[in-house]
Amino acid sequence: MSALEFRAATSLAGLYALRMLGMFLILPVFAVYAGHLPGGENHTMVGLAFGAYGLTQALLQLPFGMWSDRVGRKKVIYIGLALFVIGSLMCAMADHIAWLIVGRAVQGAGAISAAVTALLADLTREEHRTKAMAMIGAAIASSFAISLVAAPTLAKWIGLPGIFLLTGMLGIFALIGVWKIIPNPTVSRFHSDAEANTSRLPQVLQDAQLLRLNYGVFALHAAQMAMFTVMPLLLTKVGGVDVAHHWWIYLPVVVVGFVLMVPAIIYGEKKHHLKEVFLFAIALMFIAQLGMTLWMPSLAWIVAWLAIYFIAFNILEATQPSLISKIAPTAAKGTAMGVYNTCQAASMFIGSALAGYLYQHFQSPVPVFALCAGLMAIWLGVSWGMRPPLPVKTQMFHIGEEWSGDAGLLSAKLGAIDGVKEAVVLLDERVALLKVLQDGYDEAAVEQLIDETN
Repeated sequence: MSALEFRAATSLAGLYALRMLGMFLILPVFAVYAGHLPGGENHTMVGLAFGAYGLTQALLQLPFGMWSDRVGRKKVIYIGLALFVIGSLMCAMADHIAWLIVGRAVQGAGAISAAVTALLADLTREEHRTKAMAMIGAAIASSFAISLVAAPTLAKWIGLPGIFLLTGMLGIFALIGVWKIIPNPTVSRFHSDAEANTSRLPQVLQDAQLLRLNYGVFALHAAQMAMFTVMPLLLTKVGGVDVAHHWWIYLPVVVVGFVLMVPAIIYGEKKHHLKEVFLFAIALMFIAQLGMTLWMPSLAWIVAWLAIYFIAFNILEATQPSLISKIAPTAAKGTAMGVYNTCQAASMFIGSALAGYLYQHFQSPVPVFALCAGLMAIWLGVSWGMRPPLPVKTQMFHIGEEWSGDAGLLSAKLGAIDGVKEAVVLLDERVALLKVLQDGYDEAAVEQLIDETN
């Protein structure tokens, strides 16, 4: 990476981290503290407030990304972060659960993920984009882990309104970072590997393999939001753990999950057993949710099931984007990821809303965990028939700005090289996208053809 690319990747990863930290900080404490607001005794309303963020994210994420193609990446990011800050302040000042729902919806309306990804693509060369995306992924994962540990203590010190104020401040810092630190792209164009293309939506939505993964991310995050709608209450009532000390529970189980994820991912990727690892993690998640449904008489059992849950969750969070990349048509990868991310955002609303409704009407967390177990059982059944993905990776190469040859012919020549499974040249984007075997593809022959375009 050049110095400019490294600056762009690290600053955009930092932008993601600040924004996601603001979102994740409320995850482990929201259900307890929102219940103290007027109207918060109605758990259905609490569930709606918890998930309202995801609803507006799902509705606006793809439109904001497309809007950034027209008016510029940074303009859309400024608007999105401003909405996020305004929503955070509304949540901090909310004096009734209904106003908290409105504030959360405004927070989620700052749906800038697609615009940020597009800006990253503008600022990095094709051969370094995967590394830059990985940096953003690491920033998001770190934010999630930090929030689970820090949120209970912060909530004890400053309360839920204080956390929302802190979230607003993080949004302001992110705005300043976009203005002062993140470079302006010299050229901004559409990127099929990073952005959604409406013309490719039918292709993506009709792909049975991708539909399995879309359901999977929906089930995974619907269950996550449903679980965190009731788990803080359970830790307090059944486990007898004060909210400020919930991190005592979350820290060890999250660490165990991260540590055990690494060998599972290495085994799946290097030994070409990604499907087996994927199915194992879904089954493990089902066991955790079923265990929470049937047997949680004490704090020790809560911790045990949470440990199994986080092992499975971390494996699934890491393997699903990899599977999308391997399975999606090369020229529709950005569209496939856009649909995948929209399903994830929608699941946040549906999972927490259903959990709030079930807890309100049954006055027990058991139906909530039963719902989660059911989602996992369906996911296991749906995924069982998935074709094992080929051991491939995506390679991107820049096509010279002056080259005006036959894109179809160059695509065919690249596709005929040993180890290349799919190749497409997109002249309007000046890029060649290849799906190649992880081991054994003729890289020298590919580079020779690409060099002829420069």
